[in-house]
Amino acid sequence: MAQTLEGIRVLELGQLVAAPSAGRILADFGADVIKVEPLGGDPLRKWGNVSPSGSSWWWFMQSRNKRLIAVDLKNPTGQEIVRRLASQVDVVIENLRPGRLERWNLGYDQISAINPAIIYVSISGFGLTGPYRERPGFGNIAEAMGGVRYITGFADRPPVRTGVSLGDELAALQAVIGILLALHKRDHDPARRGDYVDVALTESVLSITEALIPEYVNAHIVQERTGNQLLRAAPSNTYPTRDNHWIAIGANSSGTFLLLVEAMGREDLLRDERFATNPGRVAHAGLLDDIIASWTSQYPLRELMDILTNAGVPAGPVMSAADIAADAQVQARGIIENVTGEGHEPVGMLGVVPRLARHPGHIRWAGGAIGQHTDEVLRDLVQASPENLEEWRSSGVIR
Repeated sequence: MAQTLEGIRVLELGQLVAAPSAGRILADFGADVIKVEPLGGDPLRKWGNVSPSGSSWWWFMQSRNKRLIAVDLKNPTGQEIVRRLASQVDVVIENLRPGRLERWNLGYDQISAINPAIIYVSISGFGLTGPYRERPGFGNIAEAMGGVRYITGFADRPPVRTGVSLGDELAALQAVIGILLALHKRDHDPARRGDYVDVALTESVLSITEALIPEYVNAHIVQERTGNQLLRAAPSNTYPTRDNHWIAIGANSSGTFLLLVEAMGREDLLRDERFATNPGRVAHAGLLDDIIASWTSQYPLRELMDILTNAGVPAGPVMSAADIAADAQVQARGIIENVTGEGHEPVGMLGVVPRLARHPGHIRWAGGAIGQHTDEVLRDLVQASPENLEEWRSSGVIR
């Protein structure tokens, strides 16, 4: 069965998280993603815990379904090789420091001059314009300057991060959205003109902050940290259980609040005018959370889940990686897949999302060794001869 993006070729010039995550999503749905690494490899290969083969477990997932080539982009010959590759692809994705690719004659203007149909995606900290455009940027900076760090955590404690590279992953999603929009437009343009997609990490973070900016610019309300409480509806929080677990409960509509108090045997709360409306419940969320926590603390997690599920109250345990891997829903959906990695090493990783019924994505192979596909790609796309390959490799241009 043909995959959704089959026939689309992508050149990935990024490292670490944002651009490679965007490339992984495209590759999962059939795009031919050619990842260009430096000769020493993407630094992500050594981030976190590593497998017996020496690559990080994350690497196998992040670079899956991609053809891996290694080229020295600081070398003029390496730059020319990549320009020739760029003339044969539909999309370029990059997240290197602003201005670096332009100095190597690999920027949008240089590539679009030889390939007008190119869709060129630049992911940077602050975008291609404005006074911060040349600043280096990482996900943690974007999360701080995009507002998320300020509103995450408890009011009496410092701001905290979410535990994942949120800014980078959000930028990857915005990049994929931009690519799909540009592909659609290009393929309906008689001239088949491409586009330049400008993704800023800060703006990607800002895009999920909901009422943060509208409330300030219209009413001068500055949102503050409220811990695990949902700011604009209540009750919604995490609560302790008798067996030292935590459970998330979302009863923040009138209907679900009714179901919760019935499950608790506390219909009297419905007669309390403080809790009669959502604004009242929000105003007294701390008191309401204390009442709910006192009730949840009487039950072990499993029993509490049975009570709430049978009552129709949205609830779920706060789950670790071990809990997730053992969860019946996760297993039934097959979201964790086992793939053969380097040296036939079995590697477990998250499967493909989203799920398409007619044209689903697939994991065809796990990420592998540095330069695993260099010869294959250069033979196919730039008509490199065996002599070319030998010369480039011996001179340290490719690996």
